[in-house]
Amino acid sequence: MKKKLKFYDPTRILSKGCQYNIVFGQRSNGKTYSILKLGLDNFVKSGEQMAIIRRWKEDIRCKRAGTMFDNLVANGYVEKVTKGEWSTIVYKLGAWYLANYDEDLQKYVTHNTPLAFSFALSDVEHDKSTSYPKVTLILFDEFLTRTTYLNDEFVLFMNTISTIKRHRTNVIIFMLGNTVNKFSPYFKEMGLKHIQQMKVGDIDVYTYGSSSLKVAVEYSDGIGDTKQSDDYFAFDNPRLNMITDGSWEIDIYPHCPIKYLESDIIFTYFIEFDDNLLQCEVVSKGNDWFTFIHEKTTPIRHPESDLLYTTKESSSINIRHRLSHPVLPLERKLYEFFVSDKVFYQDNEIGEIVRNYLMWCN
Repeated sequence: MKKKLKFYDPTRILSKGCQYNIVFGQRSNGKTYSILKLGLDNFVKSGEQMAIIRRWKEDIRCKRAGTMFDNLVANGYVEKVTKGEWSTIVYKLGAWYLANYDEDLQKYVTHNTPLAFSFALSDVEHDKSTSYPKVTLILFDEFLTRTTYLNDEFVLFMNTISTIKRHRTNVIIFMLGNTVNKFSPYFKEMGLKHIQQMKVGDIDVYTYGSSSLKVAVEYSDGIGDTKQSDDYFAFDNPRLNMITDGSWEIDIYPHCPIKYLESDIIFTYFIEFDDNLLQCEVVSKGNDWFTFIHEKTTPIRHPESDLLYTTKESSSINIRHRLSHPVLPLERKLYEFFVSDKVFYQDNEIGEIVRNYLMWCN
């Protein structure tokens, strides 16, 4: 007999008593379900409401937002927790409501008060004048992405939190994500320095000087025994591990195709991103021209003159920021290697760092 699958439970992280609770891990292990359930329980028990944040306005349009609570409806939990008073949850005018379908009226009849409100970071300016005094739980779903973050997204997120909670101190915030990208700007902005060292099951708590602010970060467990659906992802492809076991998703990047000598290196420059220092070597050997990038484990030998690309501000003439926005002729030549796919990497981890740096550049 198969053991019953065990889905995510927020009890451990809630016991830390933190204002911010960041949870990432395996896809479909119940992270979102458990927090929506918590919000529904709070509403039924005491009338407390929740706020649900997504990155893009398209994510909270009727078609997508309308399915948010479907699992709680499908398994009968809505009827159970409301003792049969309500059977479903519907989305209208930017909010979710408990509801019943009226056969005579041929429409849904909803609760007078919303269970939850929707917010989009890309549309945050439109929410500033509204008050949400009964919201005590905020859920930012899918805060990690492998594609595009908004410009100054962390500030937009903070503004959204400020709009919702105002001066109240009874608000708990959950940020949920799948393990799609370990180089999120949120980790840097929030000072979460040990994300890459965390193991499945770990919970780290960060404190900030004399402030009462605390952030709990959990690398959530998988769901126990292998799901039957994992058979659909059994291909020999490491990128799929984040679906089946919660490993960080990493692309497969090209490795150096030939061996070369130090004398074949005609120019060296460096990339610093998210506390990772990389050495980039322009190699010319026979008819081969390419850039090879590897980890730099020692300090830069000539920091006053060596070309360094970094996200940190500096007035030094040899320190640049956006490799993909070349200004000098030398920079244009370096960027040509990236445009023409003539860049190779020490390993996939290095490739992932460079990919995220180039995303920051753009």
